[in-house]
Amino acid sequence: MKRLNKIFIAFLFALLPMMAMAQIDGEVIKPRPGKFLLQNATVVTITKGVLNNTSVLVEDGKIKEVGTNISADGAEVIDCSGKFIYPGMIDGGTKLGLVEVSSVQETVDYAEIGNFSPNMQALTAVNPNSVAIPVTRVSGVTTVLTYPSGGLFPGTAALINLNGYTPDQMYAGFKGIVMNFPSSGRRGRYDRRSDEDIKKANEKALKEANELWDKAKSYGALTEDGAELDYYPEMAQLAKATTGELPLLIEVNTAADIQAAIKWVEGKGAKVIFTGVSEGWRVADEIAKAGIPVVTGPIQALPTRESDRYDTPYANAGKMAKAGVKVAIRTDGQENVRNLPFFAAFAAAYGMGKEEAWKAVTINPAEIFGLGDQYGSVEAGKIANLIVADGDPFETKTNIMHVFIEGYRMPLSNRQIRLYQEFLERSPGLKVN
Repeated sequence: MKRLNKIFIAFLFALLPMMAMAQIDGEVIKPRPGKFLLQNATVVTITKGVLNNTSVLVEDGKIKEVGTNISADGAEVIDCSGKFIYPGMIDGGTKLGLVEVSSVQETVDYAEIGNFSPNMQALTAVNPNSVAIPVTRVSGVTTVLTYPSGGLFPGTAALINLNGYTPDQMYAGFKGIVMNFPSSGRRGRYDRRSDEDIKKANEKALKEANELWDKAKSYGALTEDGAELDYYPEMAQLAKATTGELPLLIEVNTAADIQAAIKWVEGKGAKVIFTGVSEGWRVADEIAKAGIPVVTGPIQALPTRESDRYDTPYANAGKMAKAGVKVAIRTDGQENVRNLPFFAAFAAAYGMGKEEAWKAVTINPAEIFGLGDQYGSVEAGKIANLIVADGDPFETKTNIMHVFIEGYRMPLSNRQIRLYQEFLERSPGLKVN
């Protein structure tokens, strides 16, 4: 029976590339490049204000020009009158492409065995034909960070654009080594360890983290001096974080652990990004003083403490931003990364404000990942990741009309849309007597 199940699963996922394509009247519609003129829209640039009756020219995968009276010579003209153009949204942390069905182990590829595997690359495990990718695109999310999870150093995360036949084609230019900072608290309500056992476990984990970091630093120094060392890919990869060649994405959530992580990174010379940061609002001034950017989320979540207000997770991002922390938002999702605009909407409604919430899903993650000159706003010279909508994408009533990723015009279809269209006006089937 198990063998039959595996054969069925293999057959099912062999069909995914075909299932992921858009079809209209039997014709396969693929992403297509070209020269496009998006005419007469309200352009929400994010960094340079809102421009009315403005056009955007897309050519060779980039935003060629933003302005009025742009020549349409050789371009496919798309009338955007009454519509809004935004930069494509960036999700600062997901497992998109690394898992299809979480209950089917054969389709889960975001965790490795062991506590120390920084050399494991999330990018190589990405499934470009994941059925969740077109679902995400039609919601206006064009770029995501996909990352591994597991032990102390579970692997290396990668930023991907949601278009491409191979992981390398999807790669958007950023990688970062993930670290799960040792927790000083309980793992959950069913954690029956004594306070003393929890303290000992935390001290042991911190000791291991320090030892691994020091070894990696030594490994990197010896390599630079030309020493011939045994093949040790784990150390070679972590060494890149000790020198600042690759950023260190530290997953940390409770206030006490955030404070401990701030102290831990002092003097290490690493480019540090905090992720998760569920209780960042409690120590926001300390994070701001340390100058550490944050990717926080999920926003639509339960409070970390029973004594906290119900809306504490909604307000967390806004409170950190007001304290001076550069904040990006993540869904921390697998299948429902499409909800990113609504996570941002909750943050906007609970203190962050719409302008800052938009930055948190566009220019802020782009800058945090060192790609602010390429992504995150509607400016000439940047990569053409754009969405055209008939309203504010933070509102559920808004429709995404067009999506462009690296200048490719994307088909606005996915399995759910096709099923909806199929059964919306279905013709009667054969009668059964």
